[in-house]
Amino acid sequence: MFSIIIPTWNNLPYLRLVIDSLRRHSAHDHQIIVHVNDGSDGTLDWVREQGIEHTASPGNIGICHAVNLAAARATRDYIVYMNDDMFCCPGWDSALVRHIERMPSDLFMLSGTMIEPVDTGNPCVVVQDFGRDADRFDAAGLVAATTRLARADWLGATWPPTLVHRDWWFKVGGYSSELSPGMSSDNDFSMKLWHAGCRVFLGVGDSLVYHFQQKSTGKIVKNDGRRQFLNKWGMTQATFDRFYLRRGQAAGHTTVLGEPPADGRLRRALLRARLKRVLQG
Repeated sequence: MFSIIIPTWNNLPYLRLVIDSLRRHSAHDHQIIVHVNDGSDGTLDWVREQGIEHTASPGNIGICHAVNLAAARATRDYIVYMNDDMFCCPGWDSALVRHIERMPSDLFMLSGTMIEPVDTGNPCVVVQDFGRDADRFDAAGLVAATTRLARADWLGATWPPTLVHRDWWFKVGGYSSELSPGMSSDNDFSMKLWHAGCRVFLGVGDSLVYHFQQKSTGKIVKNDGRRQFLNKWGMTQATFDRFYLRRGQAAGHTTVLGEPPADGRLRRALLRARLKRVLQG
């Protein structure tokens, strides 16, 4: 059904969890492709022992290069990009399939809904603590609570787990290498889809995955993704999220986004972005 790509960087305890959850809780047969960055913690040996399809690099090449290498091996119609510090709840894929069947075309982005242990103010997640690391993870409690944790669908899909048609992944060029190792690369990918004509960016409220939060990004030297996004697209990520994607708003009866209203708020936001670009040089 899906080609699921998972970049990982020496996070073997978490990778074991996400693979186990995919095997246990998927209703459909999926292709799983792992990209192993470095793998010196035993990850590369483990994926080989498990017979998991994979690509590999001797060091950490970042998310952008990793997902593109893995996606090149995708054989199914839809590509799902998932982090290695996630755990899929029962029904995660069936919920996505139900939405795919209602789409007017193959140009759309769907996101699953993350359950996170720490409230960071993200309006798109469900906050519930089932453990903040692999050793203290209450998988049984999470599975038992899955049905009551579902929420309404929401607008502004951008973050993993994300699903797009394989054709559109390659038409827009996958993830942008200039944003390596990957800060703001999710937002950039959504913007590329927007410019390709995509107007469906839908978070599916009953496709649930647990997210341990920043088990890889906390280890890297980050690129200045917000500044790169501004220089590339002429607006801030916040402007794109608020006025174009309407991130976090309830989806309601329509899932197709219209053009942003050309009102004073948007004009002022774009003007501030232009001034910011000039001041940053």
